[in-house]
This record gives sequence, structure tokens and C-alpha cells, in this order.
Amino acid sequence: MTTPDKKPDFSNVQSAVTSTETARPDFSNVQSSVVSTEEVLGGSGGGGGTGAQSYTIEKGDTLSAISKRFYGKAKFWRQIFEANRDTIADPDKIYPGQTITLPAIDIDGDGDLDDPSDA
Repeated sequence: MTTPDKKPDFSNVQSAVTSTETARPDFSNVQSSVVSTEEVLGGSGGGGGTGAQSYTIEKGDTLSAISKRFYGKAKFWRQIFEANRDTIADPDKIYPGQTITLPAIDIDGDGDLDDPSDA
């Protein structure tokens, strides 16, 4: 009778993996803000003399309701939307707490921009 071939014993083999790459820093808790030291010059309405003013959206607001309140007509909602493309992606989706700019618009059609704070 022949003896069966003895199989190798790997029961005591151990392994580990290490990397030479340095650990990446954790930036998950980083916060940023922007503060301007520029002085606002001229005019009223907070637009630096442009006649624009800022407005913080409240619960229940729509662009057409804001337009009606500040310009006297709801039809100027599109001008508000266009002036705030960087803040508002969809004119039907505005949220309380968002701060938008109310631009100067030629409300009376005389060719001069009218300040929304005068309405």
C-alpha cells in the first residue's frame, strides 16, 4: 500500500495589508462664509444706488405675490426670478429664509427704472 501524499498545512499563515499612501485630511466639518469690507455707496434700498433691495422669503410667499407687494403688479415675477438665477433654480420652488434681490424695474413704462421700495 502506498501512503497518500501529505498536503501542506496552511493553518498558521497570517497576512496584513498596509499602504504607503498618506491619510487624507477630514474636511467634513469645514464651514465657510464671505464678508465684504466694501462700503455701499449712494442711493437707498440697499442696492448701492441701483434701486435694488434685498428681501427674505417668508412662509407662503410666491414670486408673483412678492411682485404684487413691491411693484403693484404680479406680472413682474419673471424679472425677480431672472435677477436671482444664482439663488433660485426653479421659480416654483422658493423657500422661507432665502434672501433674494428685488431689482429696479420700469414699473410705469416711462423708461426709468423704479425702486421697489418706492412702490
